[in-house]
Amino acid sequence: MSRAPITAKGAARLRAELEELKSVKRPAVIQAIAEARAHGDLRENAEYHAAREQQGFIEGRIKHLEAELSHAQIIDVAQLAAGDRVVFGATVVLAECDGDGEKCYQIVGDLEADIRQGLIAISSPVARALIGKHAGDVVAIEAPGGTREYEIVSVRYEG
Repeated sequence: MSRAPITAKGAARLRAELEELKSVKRPAVIQAIAEARAHGDLRENAEYHAAREQQGFIEGRIKHLEAELSHAQIIDVAQLAAGDRVVFGATVVLAECDGDGEKCYQIVGDLEADIRQGLIAISSPVARALIGKHAGDVVAIEAPGGTREYEIVSVRYEG
């Protein structure tokens, strides 16, 4: 089994989520189950069934995070010396060739990707188009609305 790459910052974020699930949310749902049990008949107790369902989601997320973190290859982006070449962990500023503005993305592991924060997965079409390119290169990216061209304005590596 290959080890999935993840940034050190992303691994820390996921460990914090795991810790919150274990120390805050898990005890809270156990308490909610206990309170719902105290209300009597469990067959028609919606609070009990909702709390049990929530417990299932929490336990599933805990198992998923533990498994992913145990198999992840943590990469310290600040230690990379790739220059202006785009590799895993790079923060890339792109300018649309038709003049619609700039976008900034960091290429991260699949588990930590979040487009709202500008974190794109290494397996995404955008990241695959950027990997190996240099600042100043023009890349064509296939999008649902058609092919779009971007110029790589800058490439930086920050922890």
